[in-house]
Amino acid sequence: MLFLGFSAGLPLLLILGTLSFWLREAGIDRSTIGYLTWVGLIYAFKWMWAPLVDRLPIPLLTKLFGRRRSWLLFAQLLIVCGLLGMASIDPQAQLTPIVWCALLVAFGSATQDIALDAFRIESADSDHQAALAATYQTGYRLALIWSGAGVLWLAARAEAGSAGYDASAWQFAYLCMALSIGVGVITTLFSKEPVRIELSKARNAKAWLHQTLIEPFADFIKRYGWHAILILSLIAIYRISDVVMGIMANPFYVDMGYTKDEVAAVSKVFGVVMTLVGAFLGGVFTLRFGVMRILFLGAILSAVSNLLFAWLATQGHDLHGLVWVISADNLSSGIATAAFIAFLSSLTNIQYSATQYALFSSMMLLLPKWLAGFSGVFVDTFGYQPFFIATAIIGAPVLILIWLTIRLKVVEFKKHDSQII
Repeated sequence: MLFLGFSAGLPLLLILGTLSFWLREAGIDRSTIGYLTWVGLIYAFKWMWAPLVDRLPIPLLTKLFGRRRSWLLFAQLLIVCGLLGMASIDPQAQLTPIVWCALLVAFGSATQDIALDAFRIESADSDHQAALAATYQTGYRLALIWSGAGVLWLAARAEAGSAGYDASAWQFAYLCMALSIGVGVITTLFSKEPVRIELSKARNAKAWLHQTLIEPFADFIKRYGWHAILILSLIAIYRISDVVMGIMANPFYVDMGYTKDEVAAVSKVFGVVMTLVGAFLGGVFTLRFGVMRILFLGAILSAVSNLLFAWLATQGHDLHGLVWVISADNLSSGIATAAFIAFLSSLTNIQYSATQYALFSSMMLLLPKWLAGFSGVFVDTFGYQPFFIATAIIGAPVLILIWLTIRLKVVEFKKHDSQII
């Protein structure tokens, strides 16, 4: 799970945060960068093809590697192709082709997430899901450091002392990222296929469509009734503060005068340490105090870390301030995400693990990614400090929903999964 988590986390920043740093350095305006984050909306619609990942075999690959591993390998191939395409393009001269390549990476990455979430859920019982989630999150966060700080470090080294924007340096860095997906490929090849959950065979095409598209969603509604609305609402906005803020973080660093080496060094040293600490604490606290309490803690910490960015916006080029802010942001994100993954995993029925988990993780991104598209316009109009304050405020409803869900848990959740207490 550590290495597969690395493979899952690697593409995300390469089409969002790190790409925004590259585009801003290439002279692309902030409003355009904000709109381009809608590439990430592909993740929000992965539930549409998740049933196919649950049901359909891939010719030859499924026979050789099994249902879950064949889809993992197929998705990883798409990611490599997309990253190689991005590594051959200069966005300053050709912005549209790099967007198409980013879309391919996003589709491959979302498909990998579907297969990997099912792989993880089917590989262990519910008592070990929190531990698996923490290990997965550690690998995922390490990949975010490599695809964030690592790309900046590689691009800075490849510039060879040249001043200003150097497209070839970024292209070299993205080529290295394409090669890094090999970690996931090798791990998939040597991993054990989970024991297959046999699903009832459909009598005809209509019955197959019902089993594939309707039953996974109907099962969730049947288990939770009208309370499903509350649960889905919490899922939909839990990460809204982090997602909306995150897309403007790298343009913020560029505009504040931080170099690629400075951002990379701070992220690589302090970011890695605090990420590992956060993921570990998130897993341990979830087992000790329960999922919902740590979800509440994570929501508060996420809002506070955004306020720290608002403070940093008033300090100018302050390297020490950057250290503290990035450290706090990574710590809070690690805690919140480890608890959130365990929460989502506990809601799934193993018969429909890929489809249901894809639905949950898709809803997590839909509204935040849509709002993030307007982040560049907001910053151009009001500035960075009001933007970071606003991203903290929009996270307030999350606390209300968690409180309501805790009240609901006492009545309903004990019947479904004691691990959520």
